[in-house]
Amino acid sequence: QGQLVESGGQLVQTGGSLRLSCAASGRTFSNYNMGWFRQGPGKERKFVAEIRWIDGDRYYADSVKGRFTISRDNAKNTLYLQMNSLKPEDTALYYCAASQKPLFTTTTVDYWGQGTQVTVSS
Repeated sequence: QGQLVESGGQLVQTGGSLRLSCAASGRTFSNYNMGWFRQGPGKERKFVAEIRWIDGDRYYADSVKGRFTISRDNAKNTLYLQMNSLKPEDTALYYCAASQKPLFTTTTVDYWGQGTQVTVSS
């Protein structure tokens, strides 16, 4: 049974940067699409970014394009999310996700992490 564990979330000031990590274990995820979702207070969980296993193509939500970068290291079984120019509206619980289908919606996710909190102060 696969497991995803996020880390790296913390309190940061507006304009700051953070790098989230997601450590995968229990099975191979090298042939899974991997990505990030986030859920702000009182809001639904939404897609942030995805990296496809087959060709490495990356997809981003419009709200984070140009500021966030997703990457993966299959040798380390780890997924990353580099977040720059952070804004208060980026405050959310960030979830790592894996799927053998495209990750644009929560309904296609096969595995979820437990989440890591990112708080951006104004």
